[in-house]
Amino acid sequence: MTFSDQFEQRFAEMLTHYPTKRSVLVPTLLYAQDEVGYLSEEVIEEIAQRLDLTELEVRNVISYYSMLTTKPRGKYNVQVCTNIACLLRGGEELLEHCETKLGIGHKGTTADGLFSLEEVECIGACSWAPAAQVNYDFHENLTVDKLDRVLDEYKKRATQ
Repeated sequence: MTFSDQFEQRFAEMLTHYPTKRSVLVPTLLYAQDEVGYLSEEVIEEIAQRLDLTELEVRNVISYYSMLTTKPRGKYNVQVCTNIACLLRGGEELLEHCETKLGIGHKGTTADGLFSLEEVECIGACSWAPAAQVNYDFHENLTVDKLDRVLDEYKKRATQ
């Protein structure tokens, strides 16, 4: 498995900040997932080897964190919060709107590979509900119209 120079630099830098190699597992998995799109068998094997862990230990961590995936996602991972604050302010309607607009359900990916959709429990934006997250970008105080503009902007970025 070959990662980019940027990944290698980040990995080397992280190793200097922690007392043990194991401590860099989660950030390394996140960086690898951002680079490859998901945590493939090859990625899991490589990271386990680099950090002196078994593949099972790496898989156990992946299965614990919902933001880590072993299946390909779209370029833009849309996470719509439906926890209580967002639910009361329209989170469920936003999720249903995304399902219709994108033509996919929970954990689905559009045929063009551009969008994935997830219903999530909480993204920590209760004061600005309803909220969604696209990759690492938060979008708050959403309405259906605002969400349409957000999705259209990401679609536009992909074609530039």
